[in-house]
Amino acid sequence: MGDKKQQTRRKRIFVNDVDRYSSKHIAKFLSTCAAAETSEDGEAEESFASSGSQPAFHVVATVSSSSKEERASFLLEQYTSPTRDELLERLLECDVVVYNISENATQQQIEEATWALAALQAEMENFKSRKIFILVSTVMTWAMTKPQNPVRLEKIFSPQDETDVLLTEEEYRRRRPHPSFKNHNNLEKLVLKLGRGKKSKLSGYVVAGGLQYGKEENLFHFFFKVSWLMQFPKVPIFGQGTNFIPTIHVYDLAGVIQNIIYLKPKSKYILAVTDSKNTLEDIVQMISDVLGPGKINKVPEQEAITMKAFKPEELEYLSINLRLDAFIIKDSFNVRWTSETGMVENMERIVEEYKDTRQLLPIRIFLVGPPAVGKTTVAEKLCSHYQIHHIKIKEVIEEKMTQLKEIVNRADSEHVSEEVMAAAQKQLENMNKSMEMNAGRLADHLVFDILQEKLNSKQCRNHGFVLDGFPKTHEQAKIMFSDEDMENQDFLSKTPVYNKKITPEHVFALNASDDFLTKRVHGLSESVAEKMRYTQDEFISRLMRYKQLSDADETLLDYFDELEIHPEHIEVNTDDPEYTDVMNRITETVGIPKNYGISSEEHDEEDRQQEEERKQKLATEAAEKKRRNEATLAEMAAQYEEWQKNLSEVKRQEYELLEAHCLPLRNYLMKYVMPSLTEAMLECCKIKPEDPVDFLAEHLLRNNQPD
Repeated sequence: MGDKKQQTRRKRIFVNDVDRYSSKHIAKFLSTCAAAETSEDGEAEESFASSGSQPAFHVVATVSSSSKEERASFLLEQYTSPTRDELLERLLECDVVVYNISENATQQQIEEATWALAALQAEMENFKSRKIFILVSTVMTWAMTKPQNPVRLEKIFSPQDETDVLLTEEEYRRRRPHPSFKNHNNLEKLVLKLGRGKKSKLSGYVVAGGLQYGKEENLFHFFFKVSWLMQFPKVPIFGQGTNFIPTIHVYDLAGVIQNIIYLKPKSKYILAVTDSKNTLEDIVQMISDVLGPGKINKVPEQEAITMKAFKPEELEYLSINLRLDAFIIKDSFNVRWTSETGMVENMERIVEEYKDTRQLLPIRIFLVGPPAVGKTTVAEKLCSHYQIHHIKIKEVIEEKMTQLKEIVNRADSEHVSEEVMAAAQKQLENMNKSMEMNAGRLADHLVFDILQEKLNSKQCRNHGFVLDGFPKTHEQAKIMFSDEDMENQDFLSKTPVYNKKITPEHVFALNASDDFLTKRVHGLSESVAEKMRYTQDEFISRLMRYKQLSDADETLLDYFDELEIHPEHIEVNTDDPEYTDVMNRITETVGIPKNYGISSEEHDEEDRQQEEERKQKLATEAAEKKRRNEATLAEMAAQYEEWQKNLSEVKRQEYELLEAHCLPLRNYLMKYVMPSLTEAMLECCKIKPEDPVDFLAEHLLRNNQPD
């Protein structure tokens, strides 16, 4: 009977586009569900995966061609942009087909889901067993729906507000979609037509999910990111923010799908939203309170596009104004809720989940060492590398006093309560009195209060810090980092109880020889030495004080050893003037930065600068090449001109030389030859003999014989 149960066969579930936020977490959740057991009366009893339990589902999925990630461990199979024939073959192998179009679905994705539905219907007669088609849609298909029978929310809202009403789940036939979501609505209608016949082997369900949140965040990510980064003094909210937003944690949405698979409810249309009736302003304010500066700033909606905070289609989701009553998941389902009461009520846990999923973990470092060893230099390098905060006790005190003075002297007192102003005035007076009594130094208990407040600030809690040289003693560290509340609860613990949220997780002791420290101090200018209290007398006094504290029975480093946060000793020497080896040792121990890194805008700017540098380099190289070519051509032209000039000179000299050589011969001919020859030729012209040459020869011979 009741104890005779058989394990159900593992169902094969298909999920589309698991490289997208919603589908990824739905698939991951379903892959961790433990196998449900079926009793003799046929009712499924669900459970969830625990260590050693058998998973209930084999999850297979598609990813887009643009996905660069390897197959996720929670997937049995993964298909990258399959053809429709290949996809149909895979769908027919599955018991459940989940098509998710709940987040910024493109027309192509909706068409694919429509095709898949039609293709499965066409093959229905060949099914060996019944299949389920689950369409994960969105409450945006309800966006324009007006209540038919207004029901006043007397328990939640003011009795005077007659217009505050709920839309109930059973009114789904009256839903009216946002203009941009008509295709979603049409696909919902097609799915609801499935399984109407008794012999139908394909049943369909529509899950209208609220705006999803959780894990690394998606739609609400901008608000989480700017809060964590503390980018603005107030977190911007676009529009008035008075609209009510139906929401659901992405794992709770997956739990609704799990219940549909197990229970196969009669209702085919299921709203997946929580009972929380939070406005956008409520949500953003709570994100800012828990994670950010605690304030919000309402700006025009178009600023979201200008700031590149949201795309227009994302703003459509955030502009929804609906209050829905989802009774099926409350009354009929057994959802193991992650966030049953909504975002606002669970924000502390949601923020921790967000930071853990995105690995936005604070890095807390403490640097100790003798004066002039280079703690501040290393701290600044670490803060730049890890994008965390440099905590110098003097600056923290100055910052606190400036802050108190601003509160006390603030002109717009309507923004500051009288209690806050009175408290600030009293604290400022106590600090001034303490400094008067202690020669300009604050009493230790005031320093501890200020420093603890700083370490507990959102910036330090979110990002982390580098403590530079303070505290200095075992007792100071014990007062600074102890957790009184935990001590009262865990007084039997052998390990000292400490406040893990502000205690450094990495302690580095920088060590150096006295000779190194002295040379480093002597290398400073007089003004810098005075400013840093490194004058001869002050330096020696501080160094002796450090050595005394290091030789005490209970040292500062002993305190961290007691907490099992064992300090790492690093030797500093003259061979590493830029502290490169020190930084390598520390970053190797601490690990990679745990933050967002550079933003997309900074990345684009970096790419732009690199492209400009590349173009500038090419332009410089081209200009240099052109200059060299022009110089070569000019040199060749000058050489050619010189060659031509030299050639002309050579020809002139040759001509003159030839002329000089010819002059004696010319004179000889003119004196002895030309007179006789001229006379003979004149005579020849007169006579005109038949053989003039012979005549000339005879004439010359006859007239030139010696007497």
